Amino acid sequence: MLLHIIVLLSLFSSAFATNLPQKTFIQCLVNNSEPSNPIIDSIFTQNSPSFPSILQAYIRNLRFNTSKTPKPFLIVTPLHVSHIQASIICGQKHNFQMKIRSGGHDYEGVSYVSKVPFFILDMFNLRSIDIDIDTESAWVQTGAQLGEVYYRIAEKSKIHAFPAGVCPTVGVGGHVSGGGYGNLMRKYGTSIDNVIDAQIIDAKGNLLDRKSMGEDLFWAIRGGGGANFGVVLSYKIKLVKVPKIVTVFEVKRTLEQNASDIVYNWQHVAPTTSNDLFIRLILEVIKDAKNGTKTIRASFIALYLGDSKSLVSLMNETFPQLGLKENDCIETSWLKSVFFWDNIKLDTPLEILLERQPQLLRYLKRKSDYVKEPISKVGIEGIWKKMIDLEKGVMFFNPYGGKMDEILPSSTPLPHRIGNLWKIQYQANWNEEGEEVTSYHINVTRELYKYMTPFVSKNPRQAYLNYKDLDLGVNNHGFFSGYSQGSVYGVQYFNDNFDRLVQIKTKVDPNNFFRNEQSIPVFGLVDKVRMVFEKSLISIIFCLVVNWIWKLSQGCGGKKK
Repeated sequence: MLLHIIVLLSLFSSAFATNLPQKTFIQCLVNNSEPSNPIIDSIFTQNSPSFPSILQAYIRNLRFNTSKTPKPFLIVTPLHVSHIQASIICGQKHNFQMKIRSGGHDYEGVSYVSKVPFFILDMFNLRSIDIDIDTESAWVQTGAQLGEVYYRIAEKSKIHAFPAGVCPTVGVGGHVSGGGYGNLMRKYGTSIDNVIDAQIIDAKGNLLDRKSMGEDLFWAIRGGGGANFGVVLSYKIKLVKVPKIVTVFEVKRTLEQNASDIVYNWQHVAPTTSNDLFIRLILEVIKDAKNGTKTIRASFIALYLGDSKSLVSLMNETFPQLGLKENDCIETSWLKSVFFWDNIKLDTPLEILLERQPQLLRYLKRKSDYVKEPISKVGIEGIWKKMIDLEKGVMFFNPYGGKMDEILPSSTPLPHRIGNLWKIQYQANWNEEGEEVTSYHINVTRELYKYMTPFVSKNPRQAYLNYKDLDLGVNNHGFFSGYSQGSVYGVQYFNDNFDRLVQIKTKVDPNNFFRNEQSIPVFGLVDKVRMVFEKSLISIIFCLVVNWIWKLSQGCGGKKK
């Protein structure tokens, strides 16, 4: 007890070094946490020795790890549910913005950067994983990372997996709540299609499961972003079956090796082939080692749920243009296939999946698109010219089809289902710091994105929430503009599901405590008045039209007599 008092006094002295509101905020946290699970050890102010290391530990984009990047005045690293509840209660009471971080892979740093006074609720301590092979399910806390989930599943079974991403250090919280996809998508759908229950702490501090939160909120947190509606503590996931032996390959072809025809055929094959096969396509510019001439390289990376012999047979039948040979293939376990996709040597000990730091940190920018119609050969040739001109732009094409065509767009907030051939991720990665080099790489990505406009979805041009892109719009959550600003990016991420998300948000978090630069807004008073006016105006116009038609019909009837 004496130690806790000393620590608390230390925290207060740190708060005094800043301002009184922060001191009273810390006192509020202490007062609202359970005495049996004191929050003191989970509070880190800017004067705490561990503050810099905790803040930087889960920053995955070096663009947001500079001296100019706004810092939180405090970080809470909860060890217990009551710590989350106290953070929510006190954040609202003292009007501090709360950013929720579970892995830090959000591309725009939204979970740990803000322009207003804010604190971070960092979930990394809450990462328990409880596997139940008998029911083929697992409870996973949102502070866990995908690599940990895969490792724990493999401890219990060699023939089970979970449909999610191929980067082991991605946090479960953000990944699943934003949709979550990986190379099992064509077989089993996305991560959210395999979530069967959840625990969330709402704006009132209540801990809810699927039954007590209701189906609307449960629908919303599976693809609508968990940080929009509360703090998701854990997800109950459904495990899926995989064979003991799977096959992976990576085949690269340049323009000089007939890449144009191969890519043209890929777009007709990848979304329609066997659901057991996922072939990602990566397009990038490379230079000839001898003469420095620039060309396009197309890399085809695949996971097949079966052995290499049957894969080669399938490819020869459906995609002979690639010329896949059996010696291009590697047979391995599903768990080891994760290594292959993350460029980890296959003989690396499995425990690397438990390491929470990425192999490499870079400056980066990402954007996204969805493609609904195959691109013509003339269009493909134009893309090559543009990419060679820009040189630094990279595109990842991830095929849809299969199971994704069987799921209704309204079944979850993630609307990108049937009708989408593949998703594009635009990538820019660089290692040099400085505003000039940053602007250059971001502008290259924007230029490539702009050029692709004729080939991608329209009205709206759709985007993927987990590829966060602030170019699509930022919400200031003003009294007059919250909904209108939110709909700009919201319709691109959620299409026809956006208004339902706003309705649920308005119901469960009417004061909009859980907010960020691209969060789901609430209907404000102005929005409600506008909607009532629009409905009334539509009703009046409808009545006038009906009345006019009726009078017209009566007049015509009179003439006939």
